Amino acid sequence: MAEAILGDHDQYSCSICLELLRDPVTIPCGHSYCMSCINECWSTNDQKGTYRCPQCRQTFNSKPPLNRSTVLAEIMEKLRSTELSESAKSLAGPGEIACDFCSGEMIKAVKSCLECRASYCETHVQPHYNVPALRKHKLVKAAVIPVCPKHDKLLEVYCRTDQKCVCMHCLLDDHKGHDTVPSTIERNKKQIKLTHSQTKVKQTIQAKEKELQKMKMDITSHSDSAKKAAENSKKVFSELVKLIEKRSNEVIEEIKAQEKADLDQGTMLQKKLEGEITELKKREGDLEDLIQTEDNIQFLQNYESVSSSSGSDELQSFSFQPYCSFEDVRKLICELTGRLETTCTQEISKTVNKVSDLSAKRPTFDIVVGDRVRVKPSVVTPINKWGSVTHLSVGVVKKIQGDLLTVDFPEQRNWTGVVSEMEHVTDAGSDLSNKNGPCVINVGDRVRVKPSITTPKHNWGRNVTPKSVGVVKDIKDDDSVVVDFPGHANWKGILSEMELVTNDDEIGPSSLDSNIKIGDKVRVKPSVVTPTHKWGAVTHKSIGVVKKIQGDSLTVDFPEQKNWTGIVSEMEIVASAVSDVRDAACISGSSSLESVIKIGDQVRVKPSVVTPTHKWGAVTHKSIGVVQKIQDESLIVDFPEHKKWTGLVSEMELVPSADLVDIKVGDRVRVKSSIITPKHNWGGHVTHKSVGVVKDIKSEDVIVDFPNHKSWKGILSEMELVNYSDADITGSS
Repeated sequence: MAEAILGDHDQYSCSICLELLRDPVTIPCGHSYCMSCINECWSTNDQKGTYRCPQCRQTFNSKPPLNRSTVLAEIMEKLRSTELSESAKSLAGPGEIACDFCSGEMIKAVKSCLECRASYCETHVQPHYNVPALRKHKLVKAAVIPVCPKHDKLLEVYCRTDQKCVCMHCLLDDHKGHDTVPSTIERNKKQIKLTHSQTKVKQTIQAKEKELQKMKMDITSHSDSAKKAAENSKKVFSELVKLIEKRSNEVIEEIKAQEKADLDQGTMLQKKLEGEITELKKREGDLEDLIQTEDNIQFLQNYESVSSSSGSDELQSFSFQPYCSFEDVRKLICELTGRLETTCTQEISKTVNKVSDLSAKRPTFDIVVGDRVRVKPSVVTPINKWGSVTHLSVGVVKKIQGDLLTVDFPEQRNWTGVVSEMEHVTDAGSDLSNKNGPCVINVGDRVRVKPSITTPKHNWGRNVTPKSVGVVKDIKDDDSVVVDFPGHANWKGILSEMELVTNDDEIGPSSLDSNIKIGDKVRVKPSVVTPTHKWGAVTHKSIGVVKKIQGDSLTVDFPEQKNWTGIVSEMEIVASAVSDVRDAACISGSSSLESVIKIGDQVRVKPSVVTPTHKWGAVTHKSIGVVQKIQDESLIVDFPEHKKWTGLVSEMELVPSADLVDIKVGDRVRVKSSIITPKHNWGGHVTHKSVGVVKDIKSEDVIVDFPNHKSWKGILSEMELVNYSDADITGSS
């Protein structure tokens, strides 16, 4: 056998191609490579003048001569011929690829050629190593080679628009004008993300294993404590007369019962933690298998299913916390010995009763430390009040003592409640309310800094607070995120420090319990497309004074409309500093917003300005730009149509986040769910679920190619961007 002749295969493999050495050469440092592999590796260094060994990294100032190692070549030929004779006996089994060139018996294939679109056994693959014209072909591990069902051509390109692999003919046919890249580039991009996910899973496994080790130590320590308490009790009671032997056994039994109850709880937590580690290791294996896949097409076709599998990026902490400390029992027994002679029976009964009381503190409910809980929907007001907690809040049980429990909510740490008022939260039921659980943040999402973050890694920056809500502009490979906040564009943070914000849970002046009172200055939230009671003459920019509040409704006096009726949850309080400046501007008739506009803000020319002092240039009333510089009354703005445009601060206005529509030609869009009927109607086959590609943008009009309706016409303000994860959920129409 080959192994018997030459031993370990790895020592005769080329570290570059990982195959048995072909035309072996040995360089001065002593390492050997295939002649073609080392030549190709060094070909990129011809202009640099330095050459390194791929293994030991030794540097050579000039290219060493590459002479064929005759002895090593003979060894390789002997090993290869032995392997060929052995592999010739290997028949292809069920599910395995057979050699396309073997006649008679179906010999198992070891390699597939993407150029020839054929699979080869060890014997028939040799020409691809020896014939110069075939050496350029791409060989992969034996597999079924996917081809285009329409053109019967090799799938070489990935269409990002339709998220599928296509052939070169498809680029000129169904996918003309789409966003396409070579499959290798797309695979590399997605593999980076997948590797990042794998790293996080490994870190999670390591953390969980440390947690499990600590739990085992805590359980062992607690068990030792119980054993010591039992031994101490037995020693004390053995010195007493037979009268108290019966009571002594009762105390021991109570301790053992308490130990069993605590160990049962510890075992349950241990099994839960071991189960999580098992699931994480399984997910790591799936990720590893996909990362090791050589075929780009198989990798891309399986990427979505594997990468979207649930996996915890955040750590749910478990700890073993027994309900009874056996140190208390020991102290009680020590106190008992001093009074035993006179009050023997009475004191022993008291001790037994106290041990029973400690055990009775265990809650009868199936809620334990580490569980995720929330207040039951049937509870109108908790006995210990809400604080910052709501029915939607999901927290982790930190401590249980009798009927009371302590819970860490994202909104409020160390919240105290009653066990009977709480309920378990399953993973499926907590997705919308769990702000601490794993979530996927994409470009375009609305986010804020988590309440648990005291100071972000890159600091708060200008005007960013825990209540600030911004839009994700970019996500880097190093886990950093770029966010546009209303008062700070291009703010940099860390993904793990951020959380998604929905319309219903926005913190700060726009929350449901924002304490809006009569006399407060308010406006409609930017996230509200159309108020429940309609706009009337009111807009997102309108600021009014609350006149009346009744239940969830309120009456507001706006300058544009008196006695306007709205919903409390749709309104937000306007900070006095901003409203005072705007009020002053309205009273004086001039814009004194220069104290509000700052470098990095997004601005546009006011509608009231017919012609700017420094002329329009390529700018219009609809143009939105970013302030680059402010000097006295002047400012420099970068517009998409006109860079370094000069204007006056008094002629500009801030652009509300609701007005920012960053839709470009080529983007994937759909009609907003809040739009009942589009201005230009639905058309034949367009629905809220339809996802199309922007073909053209003219002023406020947008032309979209939907799968079943080409050149559909709509309004920019009625459309919203669709990222790939959204499209996967809704399905392609």
